[in-house]
Amino acid sequence: MSKDFLTAVADRRSYYGISKETVVSDERIKEIIEHAVKHTPSAFNSQSARAVLLLGDQHDNLWNITKESLRKIVPADQFSSTEEKIDSFKNGYGTVLFFEDSSVIESLQQNFALYKDNFPIWSQQASGMHQFVIWTALEIEGFGASLQHYNELIENDVKKEWSIPDNWKLIGQMPFGKPTAEPDEKKFQPVEERIKVFK
Repeated sequence: MSKDFLTAVADRRSYYGISKETVVSDERIKEIIEHAVKHTPSAFNSQSARAVLLLGDQHDNLWNITKESLRKIVPADQFSSTEEKIDSFKNGYGTVLFFEDSSVIESLQQNFALYKDNFPIWSQQASGMHQFVIWTALEIEGFGASLQHYNELIENDVKKEWSIPDNWKLIGQMPFGKPTAEPDEKKFQPVEERIKVFK
């Protein structure tokens, strides 16, 4: 599948109906993640982004962990809708976990004290760019994806399960798979009210 960049940006959406059917090889998925991590910009070229790709049973395990974590805090009589939502992510082909290396951020804060308050902000901005690049690249390949944030709820279990370094901070989870349903129509605010141009 081939799309120009702006078409891919427009087509990138949150897909909640996804299946375990793949559309490209696992090696191609890995190439996308590696390319994004290598080439997406970061403040001071900090390269603080970290990513974990979970496929097959490892992907399923993540969402089992998430479901059981939610079971502890969601009332039993309200859990069915929560379970349905988590199962929709588990129905996908894989998940990308996004992290930021806090040790890199702390080192920059020490070495560039004048900007110390900005480095955590810039770290989040860089992570957002990594998420967007990977999300859009998966769209180009024919996958549907969404971005989830069960961070504090599952971070400790995730680190334990996959031996993730303590200094990696979990930022988001991106389940993806072959789309089985179209996303809802997206509404846009008038662009004219959101952009100013001066000549």
